[in-house]
Amino acid sequence: MANNTSDHAPQNSTNEAQDGDFGVTTAELRDLMELRSAEACTKIREDYGDVSAICRRLKSSPIEGLSGNPLDLEKRYAAFGRNFIPPKKAKTFLQLVWEALQDVTLIILEIAAIISLGLSFYHPPGGDSEACGQAAAGVEDEGEAQAGWIEGAAILFSVIIVVLVTAFNDWSKEKQFRGLQSRIEQEQKFTVIRKGQVIQIPVAELVVGDIAQIKYGKRDTHNRVTGRSNTGRHSSNAC
Repeated sequence: MANNTSDHAPQNSTNEAQDGDFGVTTAELRDLMELRSAEACTKIREDYGDVSAICRRLKSSPIEGLSGNPLDLEKRYAAFGRNFIPPKKAKTFLQLVWEALQDVTLIILEIAAIISLGLSFYHPPGGDSEACGQAAAGVEDEGEAQAGWIEGAAILFSVIIVVLVTAFNDWSKEKQFRGLQSRIEQEQKFTVIRKGQVIQIPVAELVVGDIAQIKYGKRDTHNRVTGRSNTGRHSSNAC
């Protein structure tokens, strides 16, 4: 029974154990990320001593950065997660069709088409006897009455065409936008220090403990310790 209990330990306990390997938990990094300027410096001094102490806990060097060892990077990914926000699920074509049908003008046209179709097939009681009494003008009126459904059907057909074209255009635009966004994310680079060398890596490959080189316009470059949780990235100033 004891073995079964340990095998089915809560996921949170596993995450805390992984975070504990680095001496800093994801929750602590998240709280530190919310602070700015003097508040962040005060928090660092009170809880850790200085930035170098955070580096030691994260097993990173303020000068050399991370070693870049794939096993070490995978361990950090497992403990803190990846620096990547998954995109929202794309809408299906049927969902886009449903959204297009919510247009007020199209709803009015749909109602008008349904009413028109209903009236074209409706024959009031006693209509046959009245038609016999009006035989002279009956031929043309009868043909017009039989073709009355065409107007309603034409309106419905037009609505269907408009909805399909609108949904297809929205689907094409969303597909192009997602492709462009994916290409931009792949091309976006970030400067970090690993093995004592300044290199550029994709933003998605940033890990907790990376020494990031951040540039503000023409200001001097500052090295910072980056800590990232599933909610975003954190940079703590050297206080």
